[in-house]
Amino acid sequence: MTPLTFERLRIFNVARCEDSFHKLDAWILEQWTNAMAGEAGEACNVAKKMGRGDFKTDGEKRFAVGELAKELADVVIYADLCAARMGIDLGVAVVQKFNEVSDRRSSKIKL
Repeated sequence: MTPLTFERLRIFNVARCEDSFHKLDAWILEQWTNAMAGEAGEACNVAKKMGRGDFKTDGEKRFAVGELAKELADVVIYADLCAARMGIDLGVAVVQKFNEVSDRRSSKIKL
C-alpha cells in the first residue's frame, strides 16, 4: 500500500468526489462541514458504546475499534474535501496549527 500524504489524499479524494458523487463546488461550505460533523457524531456514538461496555467479547471489541477507525477516516476525508472546496492546503494548515498549540503549551515538539 502506498503511504498516504495530504497531497495524495487530496488528488484522489477530489477525483472520486467529482467522478462518483458531484462536483466539489456543488456543495456549499455548510454542507461540507455538516457532513464532517455527521461523521464525527458517528465516531462519538461508537466511542459511547465502547465506553459503556456494549462490546463484551474480544471479537466485539475488535469490531468496535474497526468501526471507530472507519468513522474517524470519514471525518478526515470530509475535512479534506471541505478544505479543498475552500482552497485550503490541509497539510500546511495542520502543521501551522500543531506548531501554534506547541508554542502555546511551551512544547518543543513541532512538525
